[in-house]
Amino acid sequence: MRPRFAGKRKNAAAFRQRCAGLVAPSITKGNLLLLLIACLSVWPIEGQGRAKKQSTDRAFPAWTRNTGSRTAPKIKRNCAVKSFGAKADGITNSTNAIQKTIDECSKVGGGIVAFEKGEYVTGALFLKNNVDLRVGDGVTLLGSQDDGDYPRAPTRVAGIEMTWPSALINVDDAKNVRISGGGTIDGRGKKWWDKYWALRREYEPKGLRWAADYDAERVRLVVVSRSSDVTVENVNLKRSGFWTVQILFSDHVTIDGVKISDNGGPSTDGVDIDSSTYVLVQNCDIDNNDDDICLKAGRDFDGLRVARPTEYVFIRDNMIRRGGGIISFGSETSGGIRHVAALNNRGVGTKEGVRFKSAKTRGGYVEDVLVRGLKMENVALPFTFTLNWNPSYSYATIPADMKNVPTYWIVLNTPVLPIEKGYCRFRNIRIEKVEIVGADRIFTAAGLPEKLIENVTFSNISAEGNSAGSIEYASNWKLTNVKLKTKSGDAVKISNSRSVSVSDIAQNK
Repeated sequence: MRPRFAGKRKNAAAFRQRCAGLVAPSITKGNLLLLLIACLSVWPIEGQGRAKKQSTDRAFPAWTRNTGSRTAPKIKRNCAVKSFGAKADGITNSTNAIQKTIDECSKVGGGIVAFEKGEYVTGALFLKNNVDLRVGDGVTLLGSQDDGDYPRAPTRVAGIEMTWPSALINVDDAKNVRISGGGTIDGRGKKWWDKYWALRREYEPKGLRWAADYDAERVRLVVVSRSSDVTVENVNLKRSGFWTVQILFSDHVTIDGVKISDNGGPSTDGVDIDSSTYVLVQNCDIDNNDDDICLKAGRDFDGLRVARPTEYVFIRDNMIRRGGGIISFGSETSGGIRHVAALNNRGVGTKEGVRFKSAKTRGGYVEDVLVRGLKMENVALPFTFTLNWNPSYSYATIPADMKNVPTYWIVLNTPVLPIEKGYCRFRNIRIEKVEIVGADRIFTAAGLPEKLIENVTFSNISAEGNSAGSIEYASNWKLTNVKLKTKSGDAVKISNSRSVSVSDIAQNK
């Protein structure tokens, strides 16, 4: 079989021999057959043959059909990491061997980077065009505990462009890439969780709570940056040092059938979609300690400077367990978030459900959002809206006696002017066909006197909880066929609002 690119025949032939670990002094029919089997056969795809549920709704926007990766690696060449010296012993650092396999595989046109069963210790890996990183069933990639294995590079973290350690798995400026296989990528993040908490204890008495998230430099698990047509599917992701999956400045990305677990540390978000477009998140099972599926678009002055929205995002058929929010918008809203659709998702034991959050210095907007078919069980706060979220984190002030501060501190402290530019717009949001049991406070909504939350529609909602909650600083809200059953028997408290229609709420104790 010839390689796809004739100009690379010699390199391809040599590489195939290395993949198979076969360097024969002469080619016979017998060892040629072995070579072909080792390098060109289809690597088993454990667990990927299962049928996947994909909810559809003809009333959903037509653009939802265009979300997700348009292509995936199709070349069936196997590139074995073992042939480049990777060890499956859970001890040997195999970063260089695995990276060499990725690089050579991409050079000859792409293929499957394949692992034998076992545990591989690795630092940052950088995937290339047309590569499928096949972490198969019985394979675990273990994040190195050496900071030097995560080279610092330009990126965006928590809304600010800055230099930061690379992630464990990086797809940077690449096309047609897949991460798959049914195995596990374990960031072993406790080292960075402990580092963060120690820094928080040091910083908070100094009024530097806002800086701890940036200074701790925790390692993310998977980052897709400035890339197109990327698929992450059927893998187990756990113990990320910081955010688990970040999709940054990218388009046409699919996250499908991913399980995220054992993320007990701070800021271990599940999937963060950050100034990216045409993203599909489906069939995932997410259990972590912060926002589960979150849409972001930059923070404050820096986010307004970059001005790149997150838009055309479809979220369907996901199971959400612990975490800060089933679907969260913000708090990084500066570049704008719009054209988002969510269908038939479920949350069990999550702190918040549909969560909209921004701050007085973020600016931007969240608009054209449709959530339908959501089920929530024991979700404390099913519907939350705030335009003044977490002030101790959101508003950075450098103490007067601080000297030689990092450049990104100065960026975080750059004021947004005029002040009105810092107010985010929440508007044109529809939430439909929702079932809720075991809630604490059903509605928690607070805009600002200067910026009301506008044009929000709730319809066909059935909710049971301790209290109905409150809506403040809102405009043009309509609640239709909303059935509330609360232990307190109280009605939704509405204040400082205009045109909030609650006449079609059935209230039961």
